[in-house]
Amino acid sequence: MANTISEQPALKAADGRLEGMAHSEVHYFNRFAVKAGAKHVIGVDFSTIIEKAKEIVAVNGMSDKITLLQGKMEEVQLPFPQVDIIISEWMGYFLLYESMLDTVLWARDRYLKKDGLIFPDKATIFLAGIEDGEYKDEKIGFWDNVYGFDYSPLKHTALTEPLVDTVELKAVVTDPSPVLTLDLYTVQPADLAFSLPYSLSVRRTDYIHALIAWFDIEFSACHKPVRFSTGPHTKYTHWKQTVFYLRDVLTVEAGEQVKGSLSCQPNERNRRDLDIGIEYKLETDDPHRMAQGRGDYKMS
Repeated sequence: MANTISEQPALKAADGRLEGMAHSEVHYFNRFAVKAGAKHVIGVDFSTIIEKAKEIVAVNGMSDKITLLQGKMEEVQLPFPQVDIIISEWMGYFLLYESMLDTVLWARDRYLKKDGLIFPDKATIFLAGIEDGEYKDEKIGFWDNVYGFDYSPLKHTALTEPLVDTVELKAVVTDPSPVLTLDLYTVQPADLAFSLPYSLSVRRTDYIHALIAWFDIEFSACHKPVRFSTGPHTKYTHWKQTVFYLRDVLTVEAGEQVKGSLSCQPNERNRRDLDIGIEYKLETDDPHRMAQGRGDYKMS
């Protein structure tokens, strides 16, 4: 997977700084970190898979360098008061859905040494507009006629459910717009609820049926920064892209702009779920094509 490929050179590029480290899940990163020169690695995972992970550590002769703890990061007691590096694959769909970022930030504030490192340390969410009429008709228009019955009241529900799927690059109608960048050294949990503007430049005359979101990740502390993207322009990752279908079909021409705002906040009942709002407005001189609206979505 793309994240594994990026983690290995990132760890190697941190040569000399892997004196003591912790990460928030039991993973292959344990072994990578030891090979990269870590004096000791602490792995924390809530799952019972940690028992098998201990066996894997033992058969690889690394029991003296890797300590594995089962439990929540906020509740376990690490064998060291501070660590030099925190590594976690905390990212979820849409970067923040079911993510473990809150836990990483807690570990940062509790255990990370001054001038310590976080891998990865930067993340950016992007938006773009896509033409996806055929699939939108299949997913949303389907409810207009279900075996001869009108199920159109369910169209609203279908529109509020983002779709996690792979989008072909040829479907992208606009340039991407970076909306949110997180610096893991400074970001606070309160910053994960946001409302930010975006502006999409239309590349070609076409239709926009949906907006898609993806994220890029960066390991900026390396001698040569390591990056990977989950966008439609690059290799497949299991995060894919997140598709938000619009109520309107935007008829756009090259050079025009679609502007609006993206808002996101943790759901009040379950903080790992997300309440997302997208406002959009097509800026055009043609009064017959003017369109604007808002979509409210829930990732759960």
